[in-house]
Amino acid sequence: MTSIVPARYADRRCVVTGAGSGIGQATALRMLAEGGRVVAADISDAGLADTVAKAGDVGDRLTTLIVDIGDEDSVKAGVASAVETLGGLDVLVNAAGILRSSHTHETSLADFERVVRVNLFGTFLMIREALPALIAADDAAVVNFSSTSAMFAHPYMAAYAASKGAIQSMTHALAAEYAKQGVRFTAVQPGSISSGMTDGSGRSGQSVGPGLPEDADMMLFAKLAPALGQGFAGPETVAGVVAMLASSDGAFITGTEVRIDGGTHF
Repeated sequence: MTSIVPARYADRRCVVTGAGSGIGQATALRMLAEGGRVVAADISDAGLADTVAKAGDVGDRLTTLIVDIGDEDSVKAGVASAVETLGGLDVLVNAAGILRSSHTHETSLADFERVVRVNLFGTFLMIREALPALIAADDAAVVNFSSTSAMFAHPYMAAYAASKGAIQSMTHALAAEYAKQGVRFTAVQPGSISSGMTDGSGRSGQSVGPGLPEDADMMLFAKLAPALGQGFAGPETVAGVVAMLASSDGAFITGTEVRIDGGTHF
């Protein structure tokens, strides 16, 4: 694994959730490649082992951590462990999440709550526990994961869309609240990205693909094709943007979101 711009993340201490697969894994590897020290958090041992294997010769700056972001006690213990391991915290990337698809009139309250708990509550819990360490750092940054579904219709995914819209709104509120303490908050809106979230191949047990209803009207997805004509992009496409936002190159960016969808939604 070759370094890209080592100086940009040299001495930068990072926690990335969902780092056992997909965009979270790609982000952790990108920050390692640029010289960062990374705690890769995920619910899956197998996923984290895969991340370690892919880190190669920069793996000496990688620590793995089992965390269930939907469980408050797990988050408290996990963040405390990560901050102790790193000796502080400069960057938090909240990439972990789940996707469930179904007809809304057939969706149980338990399924709806599970999506919101992991995606929204999990993001909140990670931020709450990390904030004291972030406030104590210089040029601290948090990158949250919204989705194009927060602003554009993704049928059969009402719970997911609701959770991602809430994360986007929360990001704006947090950016205003902590601007004077020097903590930046941004969000990314991935769309048309191939990952465990969209294809069902994630190892984490948290990232389950769309699982559309058997009678889903595929015409409703006609407007969800990337305009660039290259099909779905790989997770590294998003990782590069996340790395920019959380680095010194993003020092004047806060309280906003960046859509990464190949022009799917002009």
